Amino acid sequence: MSMLKGANTPVPAQRVRVEWGWRAGPGAPDVDASALLLASGKVRSDADFVFYNQPDHASGAVRHEGKQTAAGAVTDTVTVDLTRVESAVETIVLAASADGGTFGQVPGLHIRVLDAGSGAEIARYESADATVETAFVLGELYRRQGAWKFRAVGQGYDTGLQGLATDFGITVDEPQHAPVPPPVAPVAAAAPLAPPPPPTTAPAAPSAPVRLTKVTLTKETPSVSLTKQGGTSGAMRVNLSWQVRKQFQGWGAKLGRAVALHGDLDLDLCALFELTDGRKGVVQALGNAFGALHQPPYIHLDGDDRTGGTPGENLTVNLDHKNEIRRVVIFVTIYAGARSFADLDATVTLQPQHGAAIDFSLGECTVPSTVCALALITNTGSDLVVQREARFLVPERGVSPQRTIDHAYGWGMNWTPGRK
Repeated sequence: MSMLKGANTPVPAQRVRVEWGWRAGPGAPDVDASALLLASGKVRSDADFVFYNQPDHASGAVRHEGKQTAAGAVTDTVTVDLTRVESAVETIVLAASADGGTFGQVPGLHIRVLDAGSGAEIARYESADATVETAFVLGELYRRQGAWKFRAVGQGYDTGLQGLATDFGITVDEPQHAPVPPPVAPVAAAAPLAPPPPPTTAPAAPSAPVRLTKVTLTKETPSVSLTKQGGTSGAMRVNLSWQVRKQFQGWGAKLGRAVALHGDLDLDLCALFELTDGRKGVVQALGNAFGALHQPPYIHLDGDDRTGGTPGENLTVNLDHKNEIRRVVIFVTIYAGARSFADLDATVTLQPQHGAAIDFSLGECTVPSTVCALALITNTGSDLVVQREARFLVPERGVSPQRTIDHAYGWGMNWTPGRK
């Protein structure tokens, strides 16, 4: 149901998917979705802010799922389990921020509320009047007489995500310049004063402020320290999504044949791991080697997606056991549907539970590659480093993509044929 600004409608579903959507294109800034859980118009603490650096609410009611791109359309998604929203929360604000431009430069901006079970659209609001805003509240879920409703808001801010967050009571971690101390005037010597009495109670330690920064790994800045980013504990989620870019391109076009689509496109997100005790292995859908999160190898693949759309393929690394992990190579293979990454646009996001999100795009393949090393995670003993690899490898005839990655990184494993 399409709505006008200010209109509201009942939300009959218990679990909903909220999708922010827009069209990608030249000059269009990146957009990031966020949700704020409010009590009496403000967050109760910084934990009530759900966004790319803090994707899960402690109640389990709200989760930021991340972005997907297909045929030039981009979506960023948050799921909400309305049955788990705490009774003190009256409103869930559904906002977005523009990175590198204004919302007047974002074509096709809209928000949809979907029944998470059936996929049926409950509400839709399309923004058509954005100009210089760099943050935007598109809608809100709110309680009314014990039931949930959705309101189309369409209110903008020109102060970005930081301004929006602080307006609702979030403490933002931004670099501050130290104040210049005032000049000290000379004074006559005096007898020392008695020290003040100790406080009767210790002051409460302030909670860590929210960090809004993101990290984009490029050829110029290919690595980042998770230790310096504060992201060395909790779960780090790796998401892979993709779309077909062209049907005739690259090496296949030079050979005069179509290479993009050969049936349903299926990419596989995988990881080679080496533990500090010397054990090595692979986590992948092939052979049902999905791994485990709370026991070795502390890496888990949540399933085998064959669409590239929401939620894509997701692999989780348990950084609470980082001292048992020596190195991890995260890679992707083309299982079916294409002969080269030159025909595809793939996006990878590494999201530590604590610390800044790390993302990069794999759109520069120029060889007939069916396997790509995405990132190398290395435990140096004093640091945990993520290195952007973006190595498009071409397997020799008769050699599997897994053997090709193994040889490139010196894993030295024995491989046998497998299937899904």
